[in-house]
Amino acid sequence: MNSKLKIKGKLAVYLIFPTILAVLALAGGIVIALNLRVLGIIIMSLSVVYIITSLIMYFINKPKFANEFMKFAANYAQVQKELLQDLDIPYGLVDITGNILWENNRLKTLLNDAGKSRNLFHQIEGIPTDTIVLFEGEEKTVNISIDDRNYRLQFKRVNTQSIFENSPVIEVSEGKDYIVAVYFFDETEITALIKENNDEKLVSGLIYIDNYEEALQTVEDVRGSLLAALIERRINKFITNVDGIIKKTEKDKYFIAFKHKYLEGLQADKFSILDEVKTVNVGNEMNVTISIGLGVGGDSYAQNTDYARTAMDMALGRGGDQAVLKEGEKIYYYGGKSKQVEKNTRVKARVKAHALREVLMTKDKVIIMGHQIQDIDSLGAGIGIYRAAKAMGKKVNIVLNEVTTSLRPMVERFLDDDEYEEDLFIKNAQAMEMVDNTTAVIVVDVNRPSYTECPELLKTCRSIVVLDHHRQTSESIDNAELSYIEPYASSACEMVAEILQYIQDGIKVRPIEADAMYGGIMIDTNNFANKAGVRTFEAAAFLRRCGADVTRVRMMFRNDADEFRARAVALSRAKIVYDHYVIAECPSEGLESPTIVCAQAANELLNINSVDASFVFTEYNDKIYISARSIDSINVQLIMERIGGGGHMNVAGAQLENTSIPEAEELVKTTLKEMVDNNEI
Repeated sequence: MNSKLKIKGKLAVYLIFPTILAVLALAGGIVIALNLRVLGIIIMSLSVVYIITSLIMYFINKPKFANEFMKFAANYAQVQKELLQDLDIPYGLVDITGNILWENNRLKTLLNDAGKSRNLFHQIEGIPTDTIVLFEGEEKTVNISIDDRNYRLQFKRVNTQSIFENSPVIEVSEGKDYIVAVYFFDETEITALIKENNDEKLVSGLIYIDNYEEALQTVEDVRGSLLAALIERRINKFITNVDGIIKKTEKDKYFIAFKHKYLEGLQADKFSILDEVKTVNVGNEMNVTISIGLGVGGDSYAQNTDYARTAMDMALGRGGDQAVLKEGEKIYYYGGKSKQVEKNTRVKARVKAHALREVLMTKDKVIIMGHQIQDIDSLGAGIGIYRAAKAMGKKVNIVLNEVTTSLRPMVERFLDDDEYEEDLFIKNAQAMEMVDNTTAVIVVDVNRPSYTECPELLKTCRSIVVLDHHRQTSESIDNAELSYIEPYASSACEMVAEILQYIQDGIKVRPIEADAMYGGIMIDTNNFANKAGVRTFEAAAFLRRCGADVTRVRMMFRNDADEFRARAVALSRAKIVYDHYVIAECPSEGLESPTIVCAQAANELLNINSVDASFVFTEYNDKIYISARSIDSINVQLIMERIGGGGHMNVAGAQLENTSIPEAEELVKTTLKEMVDNNEI
């Protein structure tokens, strides 16, 4: 060790300084000898003797000084060691493999006085084995639990070379080894206080009865008050169980608040109150359903209440009968398995029609767009809005980038008709050039910005209106000036047909336009077999009065031979999984619009006995498209949401990128198994 120690810095200068002075004296003696020879010789002789003595003393004292400094450092280190031994924080030194090299008394007590050969990883569970070897930088933190107490382990890497690297008096040869100091900070009390603080935070919520009026109409008048009382009793009991408060704001609306610590239990229970309310029956033909919106994670109680309102909007926008929790930017859904209840009243349609009229009256230009790879429902709804805007004297264009085979007959009818402008249908680039402060963008048949024909329009235009019948998801058009989303509606064309009856008196819908809208209703309801309610037939009747021809519409939607054969191939490849679900692959080669054929095949597969839902896959434009259909009992929208899609309870779909069809099939099967096992569908 001594051979590696060298004196450096100010101490080295101090030790060699006498020799330097002697050399200077020798030089002075030489100068004097030139004039006074005897005196010069005497001075030089004394200088030589002094130089020799100084050098001898230097070489003798240098190691002694080094050893004394080492002893001092050792004594100083011993004092530090004793202080560390009694330090109130468990502390130790470990090598890069986790072996404990040294530990203070508190760490020994914590680790139950095991021998010095202990390994930190073996003694304490929960520490990743690569914590010491692989961490970059000088420090790393790991949280663990020991004997029901929470510790924050702080690892600090110490280079052995760095101990003497900056020393002014000692120099050590270079090395690459390092040791790690580890501190155990007991944060049990802090963790408990944080948890207690979080548990005591307020969760704001809203509870709405979805079909209060409709349910009361199905029961005798004398039992109506009993039904209302039983429902309120169930809701009050639900809030009492979580030590919360409830305030009835309207006959079918409640404000609730409870502590955050009960929220986890409600989530684990999947808000069983949703099913409990349905069991209330005093002779009513219709089950009562409720929607719950909860807000948590805000900076204030007021913000949590805003979150609750947003969550309720999401719950109602998805058809009701579910609980939605909004925690900051995250949204969680529970329930939503039952069929949406159709509202017999058209008051909301009238209100939205008047609001749309107010928006359009303030604009000079209107741009209408639907979803990507448009279908007849998207086009028909756009045509209906076109007629409303033209009746107000506005310049109107419809964004249509790709004309599929199912749309071509209808689009060609509009292009060949002299009543319509040549630029009725425009592409994205043209639409972006036309947008200014006097433009309104009307989005139909879609409420997810990434699925629209031109998402950039939504970022550019300030005035946006959304008309859709699909259930809302976490991705929504946030900057909409007016949003009319009704999941109970069979199609966007049904909604627009109702709006046309209220937006302005005397609107004359041309037969070609009525055909487009009637076709949208017919396709989305699978010839009025799915989701066709009273208002669906009323909308169809209105369009028939406007000149829609059933035979003409049906002829437009006939398939060519290639599409018919592709659909037959898809049906022949169908496989039954988990007894009640069918999956199939639809070929896309040679087809202009394979997604349309895919959807048609999914509808056909529902005709198989005991099949509750069908899933058909096809590849198109480097994506895997999934068409999901069900008859009644299965909510395919919940299934598609799990893999990034969405839609309706009975009609849904998804688009997957960087995935093959076998991988997509396996993903759907895995999702189905999880949801069936958890009783989510």
